[in-house]
Amino acid sequence: MNTKYFNDAVVGNHRIKASFTKTGEMIRILYGGADYKQFLDFFHTGVKINDSALIYLHDDINNLYSQEYVGETNILKTEIFNTYFKTRITQIDFVPIEEDILIKKYIVKNENDIDLNINFLIHSKILTNLNNDTAGLVKNNSLIQYNHDFSVCTFSNMNLLSKQVNDAQSSIMSGIIEGKDYVGMSSDSAISYDLNVIKPGKEKEIVIFVLINKNKEKDTIISLYNELDRIKKLNVNVLQKNTAKYWENYIKSHDISKINSKKINERVKQIYNRTILLFPLLINEKTGGISAGIEVDENRTKCGRYSYCWPRDAVFVTEALDIVGMSEEANKFYSKFCKMTQSKNGMWEQRFFTDGRLAPCWGYQIDETASVIFGSYAHYKFTKDIEFLKSNLKMYENAINFLQLYTNDLLEDKEIIPKSYDLWEEFEGISLYSISAIFAAFKSMTRIYDKLKVLYSETSTKFKSIVKKEKVLEKYLKRIKEYCKENFYCEEKKSYVRNNVDKKIDISILGSIVPFQMFSKDEKEVINTIEKINMTIRTYTGGYVRYENDGYMGGYNPWPIATLWMAWYYLETGENDKAIELFLFVTNSSSNHGFLGEQVNNDEMKPSWVIGLTWSHAMYVLILDKLLNKGLI
Repeated sequence: MNTKYFNDAVVGNHRIKASFTKTGEMIRILYGGADYKQFLDFFHTGVKINDSALIYLHDDINNLYSQEYVGETNILKTEIFNTYFKTRITQIDFVPIEEDILIKKYIVKNENDIDLNINFLIHSKILTNLNNDTAGLVKNNSLIQYNHDFSVCTFSNMNLLSKQVNDAQSSIMSGIIEGKDYVGMSSDSAISYDLNVIKPGKEKEIVIFVLINKNKEKDTIISLYNELDRIKKLNVNVLQKNTAKYWENYIKSHDISKINSKKINERVKQIYNRTILLFPLLINEKTGGISAGIEVDENRTKCGRYSYCWPRDAVFVTEALDIVGMSEEANKFYSKFCKMTQSKNGMWEQRFFTDGRLAPCWGYQIDETASVIFGSYAHYKFTKDIEFLKSNLKMYENAINFLQLYTNDLLEDKEIIPKSYDLWEEFEGISLYSISAIFAAFKSMTRIYDKLKVLYSETSTKFKSIVKKEKVLEKYLKRIKEYCKENFYCEEKKSYVRNNVDKKIDISILGSIVPFQMFSKDEKEVINTIEKINMTIRTYTGGYVRYENDGYMGGYNPWPIATLWMAWYYLETGENDKAIELFLFVTNSSSNHGFLGEQVNNDEMKPSWVIGLTWSHAMYVLILDKLLNKGLI
């Protein structure tokens, strides 16, 4: 497939999502979840005006663009103005809440002083492979691109002008498509519609529907045709109005902070509300699995892919879900997703599809397991739901048993210790962040036990068993902290380092302070470490990279995650002005739509990789909540 790295905008509901460039090109459409399954190689729309060749809506030298979400919704509006023909095309993309279809509405206005004869064209290529080859079919006034499992149907309530099932690529640029075949063994096909003559000052509208059909649900061609006929009769304006109302109410019902105060910076509000609108698009409604973001690199040309669910991210994401009033979703992540994905030995693997199936992995990460325990207790602290802890106790204890076996090997200095990848999944060995996560898991487990003890009589066997387990964990806590002080403080650098091999300064060192609280912010070694972090990994623009000589994606770019992590530390130490400065750095480097990226381009101060990263948005919510609670913003 074509490489498309930047999702500038996303629309959808719980089951279908679509992402777009800033010029309105739809580059991905997914059905089932935010991570699976993606269907498009490309989906291009264009117009032929009078005797012109094809004018692509998403890419033409004479086109001017502007794009915005319609209010606080997941309805996207892209305005395209062709300066040569003085034609304005307003493109509106949305997914209704009650219908699993993408609706693309185009309003074409003639702002010229001559008549314009306009044809509207669609050229679509669907992803395919040798095992599930895709074919094209134009029937029932619709383009149906199908394989054994799925069909992607593109159609309108208007009659087709022309079609080309095979070899559409050879003629599409002329703006004239034709072909005798109504069915063919091609993964890319084209269709067109005649908008006829549009008089000066007048406009016409065309609505395009895109339906993803799971063939086993409508397993005959007749039943699919019936579904297409039903959709064509839908009142699109009513659907758009209902969709807008749904998302507006969603914001109101989930915004439980004082974020809408007039004193709050408008850009802060934009990011906060866009976060609330993004989260449900990235959460699997059935399982509670949370995707890290809409995919950016299916071909793995620059990374190992992003759209999966990492249990470790839940430490941050589920806490943000609690803050924005999505505690049910946070609960489902632990009570359902984590239960269904835990291995028999108590561990969690590196990452999963959001439906709970194991995703492609490349190694073992001990902090994935530790994070679930820590995150669970953080969720309990917010909800005070003792039944949540009780119902998940077996899962926690299985994980703790696994962590104890790992820790025993570590503390006893055995020759063979399972190698674990670090937070950034690059270094394989023993890392301060990973061991700090284990410390936090054990500490959280002692607190879980403390909460559960009240359910039992002090003379009961269960109570005595809990007390015994608490004492064991307390011993681990002391030994782990001693181990970290002995092994991760570098006297030469006068600083904690991320591991004892490359001894680099890394923002993840902060994990031992916030949120894991193994070290105190007042310790001399910690203060030295903060000074070294500021000397080493703060960029000239004021943000922070992950670690020394961090060259991921070809540049020394600051990460919102790293920058907000440092702000978190400063809020703990009472250095509020520094925290606010870093928070505003991230705020001011958001996209025009209020999305945060994985990284920030130092020159443009805009997201430069993975726009709409769940973890970045979660960290933003966490820091904003702390600022609000302190009355600092």
